[in-house]
Amino acid sequence: MRAPLLVASSIVGAALLAGCSGPLSALEPRGPAGGSIATLWWVMLIGSALLFALVLAIFALVYLRPGWGSSVSPMRWIVLGGLVLPALVLIPLVGYALIAGERLLPLPGSSVPQVEAEAAQWAWTFRYPGHPGIVTHDELHIPAGVPVDVLISSRDVIHSLWIPQLAGKLDAIPGHVNRLRIQADQPGRYEGVCNQFCGLGHANMRFVVVADPPEEFNAAIQRAATAVKTEARTEAKTEARTDKAEKVKKP
Repeated sequence: MRAPLLVASSIVGAALLAGCSGPLSALEPRGPAGGSIATLWWVMLIGSALLFALVLAIFALVYLRPGWGSSVSPMRWIVLGGLVLPALVLIPLVGYALIAGERLLPLPGSSVPQVEAEAAQWAWTFRYPGHPGIVTHDELHIPAGVPVDVLISSRDVIHSLWIPQLAGKLDAIPGHVNRLRIQADQPGRYEGVCNQFCGLGHANMRFVVVADPPEEFNAAIQRAATAVKTEARTEAKTEARTDKAEKVKKP
């Protein structure tokens, strides 16, 4: 009886853990902020599991030994079980969460590169203040190994920028700018999404963060901006041909 239960538990555990990986998993961090969030998640999980185990242990003692605990007054049970026991776990967890949250803040006084992220149904536009005239769509370029402040705003409704492996999510609000600090430890591509329902096209409002080697960053954003302009010109020509063809067909 015990062997099948162990096998079933292993299968269920493996299935659950399989859902904790992938490009949109916050439990596979690729930067300092993502690492703090993932560590906080594991600490919270362990703390809650410990509290749950303590409650189950007391319940088992009461169930298996009916006379156990009868000498303890109801008020003492309420104080010890309802206040002291949770406080032993929750107070350290809250303290750790506050410390971890402080590390995620883009504290003033530090000068880091900035990128502007503007949301609109249903796409992201990125501008680079240090490189005037360069604009990319649904593709954010940052130098690897360097903290970058993303200045987030919206053109229409409320959106939310989220790059699970690099940082937590932050809302894009019309008429307001929010600041999110991200950093990718290594060059690579990291997926991002809009994490706030914003209309029918919400599910497809995705983007990619490309962390370039620092020495290649300037060239990379130049290439990306050129590709955007070329695509725009191609679309404009296609639309012009379509309009012309429709006019010819009309009597």
